[in-house]
Amino acid sequence: MTGQEWEEAAAWLSGEETGKEKSARLLLEEEEGLMKKWNDIKMAEPKDNIDVDKAWDTINRRIESVENVEKIRRISFMPSLLKIAAMVIVVFGLGWLLIEYAAPEKVTVTAAADQRNIEVKLPDGSSVFLNRDSYLTYPESFGRNNRKVRLEGEAFFDITPNPAKPFTIDAGNARVKVLGTSFNVITDNGNDEVEVYVSTGTVVLSSNDGSRSLTLEPGYIGKLSGSKSDSGLNINENYLSWTTGTLNFDGERLEVVFSDLKRSFNINIIASDPSINDFRLTSLFENQPHDTIVQVICTTFNLHSVKEGETYTLSRR
Repeated sequence: MTGQEWEEAAAWLSGEETGKEKSARLLLEEEEGLMKKWNDIKMAEPKDNIDVDKAWDTINRRIESVENVEKIRRISFMPSLLKIAAMVIVVFGLGWLLIEYAAPEKVTVTAAADQRNIEVKLPDGSSVFLNRDSYLTYPESFGRNNRKVRLEGEAFFDITPNPAKPFTIDAGNARVKVLGTSFNVITDNGNDEVEVYVSTGTVVLSSNDGSRSLTLEPGYIGKLSGSKSDSGLNINENYLSWTTGTLNFDGERLEVVFSDLKRSFNINIIASDPSINDFRLTSLFENQPHDTIVQVICTTFNLHSVKEGETYTLSRR
């Protein structure tokens, strides 16, 4: 039965005249169980008179009793909430004050794309040299028990020894920790790896969660990514040429030469013929203009160069 049909049936059972009594009666006659219960109710005699007012009073008292209990529970719970809220506000307030007034100011030094070997003097006397497109963030004064900085890009560190205050570098995907040494850090070497080369002293390169670490001695390069870590002896004598401005090649393949020129002097050189990469160069470059370096390579191997933007393309004549 639809909602409308139920309404018509109820009206008929109540004795109302709606003009649809016949259809309502026919519908209800199909509901044998419902009609039997209705007839039983009509024929039954009440055993006791029902006091409606008393029944309502009983119901109201129960409702008020439940409401009072709930109100008492809420009231008794409020002081605890207020105490907790007050404690949270005090703790966060004190924390904010400590950060705002006690923590030293941060300093950020940036090396632009056309800058190289930018020296930064740290509060402890240590020196940092930034390569292109790199930046270093450090506090105006170090804490009592540590010296922490953050690097993005590449930099060479010459750290003042202090056994009581380790020096830590946040290198993005890894941490670099030393006591006093000189080393080079690249936060991303193009293979999603943090790369560290040690000149002097000992350096510990570790993952952020501390699950993996490498202890590096002078002359070694360590690489750490999200899934692996390895180290090996450095065989590239021009690894730190970006700090000195000097590149020395002794029979080196041009593919390696182009890579070192890119890293040291920011010169983009590509070979139109892959076989050109196998030519071997013996030459010394010391902060020479880009065009001069490319011209030396072209003259040596009888090549032709075309410059487009910041990229040189070399081809056979």
